[in-house]
Amino acid sequence: MIDIIDALIPTFLVIAIGWAMRQSGFPGEAFWPNLERVTYFVIFPCFLFETLITGQVDPGELAPMTFGLLTGVFVMAGLVFAARLALPMPGPQFSSVFQGAVRWNGFVALAVIAPLFGEPGMRLAAIGFGVLVPIANLLSVYVVTRYASDTPVKWDALARSLAMNPLLWACALGIAAQALGLSIPVALETTVATIGKAAVPLGLLAVGASLDLAAARASGSAVALTCTLRLLVMPGIMWASLTLWGIEGIGRDIAVVFGATPTATSAYILARQLGGDAVLMANLVTATTLGAIATMPVVLYFFL
Repeated sequence: MIDIIDALIPTFLVIAIGWAMRQSGFPGEAFWPNLERVTYFVIFPCFLFETLITGQVDPGELAPMTFGLLTGVFVMAGLVFAARLALPMPGPQFSSVFQGAVRWNGFVALAVIAPLFGEPGMRLAAIGFGVLVPIANLLSVYVVTRYASDTPVKWDALARSLAMNPLLWACALGIAAQALGLSIPVALETTVATIGKAAVPLGLLAVGASLDLAAARASGSAVALTCTLRLLVMPGIMWASLTLWGIEGIGRDIAVVFGATPTATSAYILARQLGGDAVLMANLVTATTLGAIATMPVVLYFFL
């Protein structure tokens, strides 16, 4: 338990610093959207690519881990749809609850995985990104488009959105380079690695800056349902799914960490762009992030 708490305290302290910086007006409101863009399009892809090309993953573990992660995501998606039958809600609200339960915060996950599992854990985490990023984006875009607006799903637009995702490209290129045994020039690899080292701290600062504590006080069944599914149910689903596919040890632990993280802040951007309930989505991001401070130590201690 002490190791888990030691790993979590710095993570949430950096998030708190990001929140305090934005509340104080430093270094200016225009800084934070630009930080998010640079982190998403440049720094985080560099981190994923460098981690994948320098690490070794057991091929025999790759396929079952992939199927285990996908199973976990689809089970949660099914639970959210089932919950809608018991708790009827408008389409836009449902789309935000869906994103809140299915999407996960990669920056928080990496900040916890690094001190707990070291380089082996980070390599498996990068594989997890390669699996979870596309499926989370695909399902979220489909659900928000299908249930939050009157516009039919445009599959060509969805395909273009995924094809332009920098995280997908970074994972694909890193996996391909590793599989083919390609040699990356030392100068290039060092440059990419240097940029990638900034991914976690800058990402956590951005998470903190996005928090709205006033919004977190909003009550309602949607907030309670999402926090329960995201923070308490999803870790158990991931543990069971990976166990079902024969994955134990670090691989299963990494999946549990993914499952225990709060909702990704990018879910708010998607809700705002595609006509979802953006106000509720902001509430859910903040509520799950604050809730994770209490739930992650207990959940990780129980499952790891």
